[in-house]
Amino acid sequence: MTKKEIVKSISEEIGLTQQTTKEIVQKTFDAIVETLIHEGRVELRNFGIFEIKQRKPRNARNPKTGEHVSVPAKFVVTFKPGKEMEARVDQMGDRNGHSALGLNPTPAATGFKVSHDANSSTQEQ
Repeated sequence: MTKKEIVKSISEEIGLTQQTTKEIVQKTFDAIVETLIHEGRVELRNFGIFEIKQRKPRNARNPKTGEHVSVPAKFVVTFKPGKEMEARVDQMGDRNGHSALGLNPTPAATGFKVSHDANSSTQEQ
């Protein structure tokens, strides 16, 4: 779903123009970003927590050439879903842990802990 689709859906539901709704949605996103930049954390009850974390520098390998590359430290945005969001998403799956959308099993079903951030997704056991 795109921002445009979100705006259209909300505007139809609450009866505001799409332009007004677009401004509200954009201001909300801007406020989240500004708060992250200044405070490092945004907690939205029943939705989740956005947090800025610093990744340590590391040595990596270019998979194409095999060359070793030094990756500098960087800041990333992580997201941890809230309990209500996790519960609602978990309800989508059947008893085998597969989602109704045909996606991979949920982290709870696989025993993996998933860390979400703006650049990548990693799994740990």
